[in-house]
Amino acid sequence: MANVNIIFNGKEFLLSCEDGQEEHLQELSMHLNEKFDNLKKSLGNIGENKLLLITSITTMDEYFETKKKIDEKIKELNILTAKFKELKNLVYEYKEKKEDEIKRLDQEQVNLKNEIDQNKDEYEKLIDTTTSEIENFLKKASSDNSVQ
Repeated sequence: MANVNIIFNGKEFLLSCEDGQEEHLQELSMHLNEKFDNLKKSLGNIGENKLLLITSITTMDEYFETKKKIDEKIKELNILTAKFKELKNLVYEYKEKKEDEIKRLDQEQVNLKNEIDQNKDEYEKLIDTTTSEIENFLKKASSDNSVQ
């Protein structure tokens, strides 16, 4: 434990604190002394005890107002966090749907290509068959004409 001499309301006090917290204790006591002096100037000499009480209440009021603001910001942050998580889930859900749609379209493209290839083969067979039949017909017609 460390000891720190502080001055409050013109009087010196010896206070103890954790090692390494000396500057912080001095800073706090200076802030409190400043508040006390400001209230003393504005309210006049109403007695040290009453002035200490008002200083304490004023300090606690600032503390609770700050705490209330922090609690409100924490609530806002929690709401934003929840909305962010919801948005993140929607993005992942959308991404999965689009990936599924891409897979489906890829498969449809493969199926369509296969169907086109199959139709091309059938068309070529049909053309070959038709060409063959026409050639046979022409041969037959030409041999029928030469017989007459």
